[in-house]
Amino acid sequence: MSDLSTAEPPGTVHAEGGCLCGAIRYRVAMPPAWVAHCHCSMCRRAQGAAFVTWFGIAGDRFAFIGSGDRLRIHRSSADATRSFCGRCGTPLFFESRHWPGEVHVTLASLDPAVAATLQPQMHAYWSSRVPWVTLGDELPRKDPPDHG
Repeated sequence: MSDLSTAEPPGTVHAEGGCLCGAIRYRVAMPPAWVAHCHCSMCRRAQGAAFVTWFGIAGDRFAFIGSGDRLRIHRSSADATRSFCGRCGTPLFFESRHWPGEVHVTLASLDPAVAATLQPQMHAYWSSRVPWVTLGDELPRKDPPDHG
């Protein structure tokens, strides 16, 4: 995660988001690289939910608004970290060596007006899904080769 580039193309659209209590706010240059529902067991446990919807953004297209000093980072595996608000606990970001230079951001933490415009493109780690949720959409269901 870094500061947004001052060399962005003219007309770059930005979106903002943050945690429940407002202690952490961020800004991203749109559009994201992708939007997907993740069904892996680690995301389910970290979110306390059946799946989590992420969007991917290049690290140089991400910046904190303010200090971000309430952000807490947890090494969830040898390859990845998950970040959350140290005050309210809102899960916010995921980074992994399997996707270098990319920040995965929880779509639900993006301000609602923008989040509503982004549509998931797939279900990731589909074979890891919970059996007690039935989804009726027609999005592709995939299992990436490396669960990093």
